[in-house]
Amino acid sequence: MTTTGPDPEDLTARARIRDAAMLHFAEQGFERATIRGIAETAGVSSGLVRHHFGSKQGLRETCDAHLAKMIRKLNDEVRSGQVPDQANPVAAANAMMGPYRGYLARALVEGSAEAVFDQMVELSEEWLAEADEKRPDVPDVDRKARATVGTAMALAIAVLHKHVSRGLGVDLFTPEGDLLLARTLIDVYSHPMLSVEDAAEARAALNRLQPEPPPTDRGARSRQRKEQHHD
Repeated sequence: MTTTGPDPEDLTARARIRDAAMLHFAEQGFERATIRGIAETAGVSSGLVRHHFGSKQGLRETCDAHLAKMIRKLNDEVRSGQVPDQANPVAAANAMMGPYRGYLARALVEGSAEAVFDQMVELSEEWLAEADEKRPDVPDVDRKARATVGTAMALAIAVLHKHVSRGLGVDLFTPEGDLLLARTLIDVYSHPMLSVEDAAEARAALNRLQPEPPPTDRGARSRQRKEQHHD
């Protein structure tokens, strides 16, 4: 269990507004959610919402920044040994989202939550930097590319949670589902589907499909212009 305590901000009206916004954005989407509805749920006036956040966009940016902050804090606790190790930081973040899962899933589908996604990519890069030191082969693509795709694959669980729950046979957002997901992720990450040799063959096949680069020497360009003129 995480040792993360409540953020001092969470005791304020500002935090109540933020959490109410996350609820409305999750249930209605950003476009349909209204400042008035968010204010009513938070038990404050619309004017106070605008005073704290300026606009609905400013409110969404605050929601994203809050999640990014939570993810970074959890990651630091995992690294320091304050909570049990996870398969990777993305899995850890999925496990602690709790009431924010609906917001994150809706935001990802709508193409927002950039701050959250970028934070998770950055954390994944940090973990990959350590993992790369133990790799028997040289990575074929750079670390950020691998971190970006890995983050997208892991966050798909939040977006597709209903389908994943059906496939697992248990609600993903229950303690039983969370435990089964963790065990499944550990198994997936610890047993790659391709061996180093299989991956090398697959990369060689991709290299053969890569088109030849265009001619760059002067003679080739001159011949190309003559052929075009002749035609």
